[in-house]
Amino acid sequence: MSGHNKWSTIKRKKGALDAKRSKMFSRIIKEMMVAVKDGGPDPDSNPRLRLAINNAKGVNMPKENIQRAINKADQDKNGLQEMTFEGYGPGGVAIFVEALTDNNNRTVSTIRSIYTKKGGSMGTNGSLSFLFDRKGVFTIPIANVKNMEEFELEVIDSGAEDIDVSDESIEMITAMEDFGRMMKKLEELGVEVENAELRRIPNDLKTVDVSVGLKLLRLIDDFEENDDVQSVYHNLELTEELMAAMEAAE
Repeated sequence: MSGHNKWSTIKRKKGALDAKRSKMFSRIIKEMMVAVKDGGPDPDSNPRLRLAINNAKGVNMPKENIQRAINKADQDKNGLQEMTFEGYGPGGVAIFVEALTDNNNRTVSTIRSIYTKKGGSMGTNGSLSFLFDRKGVFTIPIANVKNMEEFELEVIDSGAEDIDVSDESIEMITAMEDFGRMMKKLEELGVEVENAELRRIPNDLKTVDVSVGLKLLRLIDDFEENDDVQSVYHNLELTEELMAAMEAAE
């Protein structure tokens, strides 16, 4: 998990590669709209919507923004569609892109263009499934946990596979099938979560030269800046040399 944790640290240091708060809001609003389309506008009976609302609160999204997104989704029966794209970037690094779109042709064309222009290639869906495992990832402000030892015992019993504690937050990882159970456990414990989501975690990391790594990170930036893209995953090993080069390039 070290590569994943390094990536999380880099994103925090840079203010997150998602960068702007408005972009973060946009992505969460899209997730709420898809959740409403799939399971209705009542969060009590729609776990996916309840999770999206929780994540919205975690980034301090105003209540009126949340309710507006739910109302809009409930009225708009067409909604957004989920799409995934798999391929390779410079140096053969695997890249998995998740998108929500109201125009499939536009999104396919844009994602393919980004891959091509930055020295990558888009493959067929399913071609990278063996490289990534879907895991539940929970981010919890350290201040929300009163007794760390008791907390760790409780969450390990509920399926926590990895717990990474920093000065400001706790990042906890579960198997995908334990995601819902962990959400319930945290609610029982009264622990507020800043963010909870299913992520694609690489099961093997690839090391490349610093110059290639910087090209790859610019490619990831281009994906993440696209309005249709929700998440980008990769199996790049963030070495100390690459991290230093990233900081120097800022």
